[in-house]
Amino acid sequence: MPILKESDETIAQKVAYALEKGLKVMPCIGELLEEREAGKTNEVNERQLKAIAGAVTDWTNVVIAYEPVWAIGTGKVATPEQAQEVHAHLRSWISENVSAEVAQSVRILYGGSVSPKNCEELSKQPDVDGFLVGGASLKPDFITVIKSYETSL
Repeated sequence: MPILKESDETIAQKVAYALEKGLKVMPCIGELLEEREAGKTNEVNERQLKAIAGAVTDWTNVVIAYEPVWAIGTGKVATPEQAQEVHAHLRSWISENVSAEVAQSVRILYGGSVSPKNCEELSKQPDVDGFLVGGASLKPDFITVIKSYETSL
């Protein structure tokens, strides 16, 4: 459960309200380390995405960010293959439960400890549409992340 103890339903309500007010939204979904280790990554992310999808009628202003909680500020990172696996699963879920058109058009960003060391390989993954960068964006070598992504386009 998130630090603020917000339920999936509360997040979905916030997403719906923001969209109703004309804002663009980027809900972050992701699993805890113990959920990953228990093999529940897809189950947790599907549950979170299902709540959001139930609140969204128009996906034009929605960007999904997969941010594994276990990678936030810990220095632990998902391998490019792990990130791709989750992103592909999310896109498949969206295709099956929302529409193939939305699955193709919605951007799914990766937000788990993106750095100059891993951004090049992450940007090569077909279902990783970009990055949600936190602390690394405050460092001078962040330009490496930007350039790596640009060359992958």
